[in-house]
Amino acid sequence: MRLWHRLTREQRRDTEQLANEKMQLMQEIKRAHIDWMTAQHRLDLVLEKEEIDYAIFALEATQKRLDILIKQAKRMKLSAVDVCKSRRIQS
Repeated sequence: MRLWHRLTREQRRDTEQLANEKMQLMQEIKRAHIDWMTAQHRLDLVLEKEEIDYAIFALEATQKRLDILIKQAKRMKLSAVDVCKSRRIQS
């Protein structure tokens, strides 16, 4: 009986840890998306050649980070439904 309780406790802990990791990843994706939108806006507003180069570099870097996080979310089987659920829970 104790073994069963220990196993269920461990399973609950693992489930909670996975949920926390998913929540953290969703928050990182949200931040990365904001950074990407900011980089796009910055590119729209630049005037000089040096600024254009920097804005393009920043946009490419934020796009790459967002792509990496999305791939990680796919590996974790994280879906948009999970994101919507987490937003309702946080509100």
